[in-house]
Amino acid sequence: MSNLDGNSSPKIHIQTPPAAPSAPSESQRTSATSGGGIAGILRRWKREDLMKRASLALRGIALFLSLISFIVMASNKHGDWRDFDKYEEYRYLLAIAILSSLYTGGQAFRQIRELSTAKQMLKPKMAAIIDFVGDQIAAYLLISSASSAVPLTNRMRTGADNIFTDASAAAISMSIFAFLSLAASALISGYKLSTQPYI
Repeated sequence: MSNLDGNSSPKIHIQTPPAAPSAPSESQRTSATSGGGIAGILRRWKREDLMKRASLALRGIALFLSLISFIVMASNKHGDWRDFDKYEEYRYLLAIAILSSLYTGGQAFRQIRELSTAKQMLKPKMAAIIDFVGDQIAAYLLISSASSAVPLTNRMRTGADNIFTDASAAAISMSIFAFLSLAASALISGYKLSTQPYI
């Protein structure tokens, strides 16, 4: 090759280095933190706290309703054929109301203690299993006892509508409402159990 200038020095070609990746824009950072990161963790903590409080409220309601059912049925003694303990269905309703009161009272005490001290009494996985199984068993026992007492109360009310049948109907309805509260609590317990990590 000939050089027109008469200069015989070789030409060196310098290549520019690749550009460094630029810092993410504000919108990219916002979308990244909203999908995971700190905001996602805070949302999860709020959701878990809300579920704990909802579960406690539902168990508190179930405790209150079970106690009312227990008290109303236990005081349903009006002499002669109008004593609850002469009927197997009413004794069953009373026994399940007592068991439900004990279970929901124990669970409410445990949850209040955990919320106030911020310490777990049980391992989270074990607590989730106990909550789910206990809520299921208590709820099914409540609806079973109420459904066994309904036909007897309906038969008695066709013959005579008095304070004994009214008190029996009130105790049955409180057991049904306690069942609904524990069934909703069982849904929350099932969700908490499903989100537990498995080893």
